Amino acid sequence: MTTEHDASNRDRSPLAADVRNVVSAPVEGHVVQAGVVHGDVHLHPARERGPVPHQLPAAPSRFTGRAGELAALTAALDEAVESGTTVTISAIGGAGGIGKTWLALYWAHRHADRFPDGRLFVDMRGFTPLGEPMPTAEAVRGFLNALGVDPSGVPPDLDAQVGLYRSLVAERRMLIVLDNVRDTAHVAPLLPGSATCTVLVTSRRHLAGLVTTHGARSLDLDVLSEAEARQLLVDHLGAERVAAEPEAVREFLACCAGLPLALSIVAARATAHPGFPLSVLAEELRDHTTRLDELDAGEIPLNLRAAFSSSYHALSPEAAVLLGLLGLAPGPDISLPAAASLAGLPKARVRALLRELETAHLVSQPAPGRYRLHDLIRLYACDQAHRHQAEGRRDGALRRLVEFYLHTAYAADQLLDPHRESVVLDPPAEGCLSHPLPDEAGALAWLDAEHPCVMAAQRLAVERQWHTLVWQLAPTLHTYHWRRGRLPDQVAVARAGLTAALCLGDPAIEAPAHRLLAESCALAGRHTEALEHLNEALTLAESSHDLPSQAHTHRVLGWAWGQQGRIGPALDHATRSLGLFQTIGDEEWEARGLNQSAWYSAQLGHYEQAAAYGDKALLLHRRHGNGNGEALSLSVHAYLGLRTGRYTDVLENGRRALTLFREIGNTFHEALLLEGIGQAHAALGQAAEAGEAWRQALELYRTQHRTEEAERLQRRLAEAAERVPEGADGSALSDGAPPRST
Repeated sequence: MTTEHDASNRDRSPLAADVRNVVSAPVEGHVVQAGVVHGDVHLHPARERGPVPHQLPAAPSRFTGRAGELAALTAALDEAVESGTTVTISAIGGAGGIGKTWLALYWAHRHADRFPDGRLFVDMRGFTPLGEPMPTAEAVRGFLNALGVDPSGVPPDLDAQVGLYRSLVAERRMLIVLDNVRDTAHVAPLLPGSATCTVLVTSRRHLAGLVTTHGARSLDLDVLSEAEARQLLVDHLGAERVAAEPEAVREFLACCAGLPLALSIVAARATAHPGFPLSVLAEELRDHTTRLDELDAGEIPLNLRAAFSSSYHALSPEAAVLLGLLGLAPGPDISLPAAASLAGLPKARVRALLRELETAHLVSQPAPGRYRLHDLIRLYACDQAHRHQAEGRRDGALRRLVEFYLHTAYAADQLLDPHRESVVLDPPAEGCLSHPLPDEAGALAWLDAEHPCVMAAQRLAVERQWHTLVWQLAPTLHTYHWRRGRLPDQVAVARAGLTAALCLGDPAIEAPAHRLLAESCALAGRHTEALEHLNEALTLAESSHDLPSQAHTHRVLGWAWGQQGRIGPALDHATRSLGLFQTIGDEEWEARGLNQSAWYSAQLGHYEQAAAYGDKALLLHRRHGNGNGEALSLSVHAYLGLRTGRYTDVLENGRRALTLFREIGNTFHEALLLEGIGQAHAALGQAAEAGEAWRQALELYRTQHRTEEAERLQRRLAEAAERVPEGADGSALSDGAPPRST
């Protein structure tokens, strides 16, 4: 027989006293562990405890994944037990439909034996599409009733009710699940004072107050991985049905983007029609304009639009407007400065609004200062923008965003190559502020980060027929694209730019647009197309007596012929271009013309002339502070060394050029130069050094999708593996791309 004293000692044993239950939930919930806070009334544990409540709803019948989150919740509970801390709170957060409640209930049922004194549960309805959130007083009264308090004995005052509730759960090993919480104030009175209680809290908001004030551990849920999402479909539909239609299943996974609720809705609809092919439902989901309507199983709990709606309507008006604009914005994500131009608001204000959206789990911040919407939330946000914002406001916002990308990319291009041929931009629209870039490295970093968004911005401008913006983005991205070896991207933007220029009907724009596309095509190996556009550009330039345009067109004609191995015509156009630049007194482009002429002269065996061109080009580039031009001049001297057998000169000039190319991020020419350095090492009998240089070049060629160069170098490496070359004649470099003059 157990005495009252024994029971009390049992509950105060180290194990009982250490149950700082850090609750973990499978999909929806926050975990709160409270420390020991004694109420005004102490109830004898054995004599005055009421009934043992079992309020948990049923565990989800099918639950997949979340192994890491489940383990984190259990580890937090174990750590609390072992350490004897007084309060531990674990908060499960995430967007609507991410599975917070499922996670909480799944974890709670798996660990129910650790809470022998009962499990309390309440849906606080903080984000319900029907009705208002549950008042805290109503939740407290519900708990008191579950704990055996007669309604007539419930104090009228809320503070007294909370005190009674905390007294009743004091020193009892209980789990308390507070689901669908609106904010910290909504549930703070429901947090027990006893360290033996564990609390799980789920919310669509990040409950910072629980973390800072109550020591909560935050556990935010992300979407399911592809493997987990597929397994969830298998659990619902069966492995045989899923395996029978792999294409339809891939469509499901893409359209649902790892959101558990969306996957469950798809599975519910497929289960309702077991004889229908999955491809029928996949076809319905494919249209993004109706996808949210298709993700509706006919009931509120299985209605994705309703799930998002409750979160949306809890936002401030400004945040709701910004969410809608973010749904319209092109690109996979958006930076804070870009979002500020999109909204037409000061950056500090937009930062606060983005913080509100992030707290509501409607946007995520995967990297500092970059924000992303889940694909389905983006569709919902876009729909809200069309419903609640006037067309003029939407167009103005998108125009500001495209101009933000254009003007900032232009500033970056000027830092990368301040002397290159460029366009003249009109002032940006009111509310659009380009992002200041500190230096060349900062410009390259910005373009690396924003490239997908800038490309998407041009596509949007094409759709809206903003022809001037479409055309101006093409030359603005040119330097970046060839330095990074993004040749297909440059062909795409240049082609769009030419189409836009033709729509504008201005010959002064058409000639450079033809020339830009021609150079891009020549880089990509589309030689016939390149020459067609160059001939058109030259005709336009000559008919308008535009000497600079003629000079640039001859420059690109030289490049295009050189790409085809036609070195005689290439040198002819290069020297004509050089003469025109000298005539108009453009020393910067004269230096580039000298580099180009030196390269083709060397290939024809005119080594003295090539060296003279190269020496003069090097002096001019250094005078104008053009690091890229200087590196190209040094590359020409390195090539001359290969052709004349001066391999130590190759390594000396090549290493200096390599340093410059790497400083400015010119990976296109870095690859070519590494290949030549490898040849010099091989000729000197330095097989290991040659192999290392070639492997680095091969990696760059593959990264840049330069298939022909990669295959050539792969053959060279294979040959080198069989034997160490006795000499080098420079043939590999002569087959490759010459130093470009832009």
